Amino acid sequence: MSDHFWLGMAIIAASGAVNGSFAAPMKSSRSWKWENTWLVFAVVALLLLPWGLAIGWVPHLAELYRKSPSRTLIYPLAFGFLWGIAQVTFGLGIEAVGMALAFTVVSGLGCLFGSLIPLLALDPAALLRPRGLLLLVSMPILFGGLVLYGKAGRRREREQASSQVPKSRLGYSYAAGLGICIFTGIVGSAWNLGFAFSGKLLELSKGLGAGPWASPYAVWALILSAGFIPNVGYCAWLLSHNRSWARFASPGWAREAWLGAAMGFLWLAGIVGYGVGATLVGAYGTSVGFTLFIAAQILWSNALGVLTGEWKATSARTRRVLMAAVLVTLISVVVLNLGGLF
Repeated sequence: MSDHFWLGMAIIAASGAVNGSFAAPMKSSRSWKWENTWLVFAVVALLLLPWGLAIGWVPHLAELYRKSPSRTLIYPLAFGFLWGIAQVTFGLGIEAVGMALAFTVVSGLGCLFGSLIPLLALDPAALLRPRGLLLLVSMPILFGGLVLYGKAGRRREREQASSQVPKSRLGYSYAAGLGICIFTGIVGSAWNLGFAFSGKLLELSKGLGAGPWASPYAVWALILSAGFIPNVGYCAWLLSHNRSWARFASPGWAREAWLGAAMGFLWLAGIVGYGVGATLVGAYGTSVGFTLFIAAQILWSNALGVLTGEWKATSARTRRVLMAAVLVTLISVVVLNLGGLF
């Protein structure tokens, strides 16, 4: 066990909570529409901060990209673009069903498919070993959690129908929102695929002097930049369609812009914090550490969802179904990531 194991685990837990909070500032938006806030978030989280980290911490960054074979660069860019589509739908899912449901469904499915697809692509025989068997066991558990989420969401939709609880700014039904989250969780696993196929780039980065915790910044910059393209494209379409470009210059724009920027800082801070914590934890960083990160993310986003009124005007029975769904999803995440011990 690493000498800094518990410090690393504490950083990971805090990072999961921070990442699970990133959408909270959007709830305080007053005059901007979803696309205004999301565009600022995307610029900060997917362009400014990743390139700032890469340029600041990866030695000889330009030389690294210049020396890398084209195929080495294509993988993170291609998978980053796919992940960017999922990041757009993640934002839509949060707006449609709230932080509590969106984070849990997306995190659970993303964790599952982010492990399953690289395993099938790189080492399919591993499905018959302990790691693969635990992954297969986690699948029906996770799907059971999704069924419970569907039940809780339908009950919430019925119970809030006659209340004064504010509806989604995008006008999606719960069923549509849940479908968006399921799509996001599956396609969002492309993030992990971008890293799974970027081993050569990480090796070259370390060879040019980057430390083990800094070398991933070179990959992040590519994945997130490619992911920015569908985000900015969809936001631009909505801004034109809804005629909301003018809101960027409306009274209170500075406050609204700060909310979008805060989302970007929280989102990336959680990811960077996990990387630091996992490095300190050592060999257990990507198994026990990642389980803790996802669990903290799910628990904190659900707590914030309840505190900010997402489940207002619902019955105690509906909230019990929600808690059961959270518990079952957490069990599936724990079972899945136990495979990292083998």
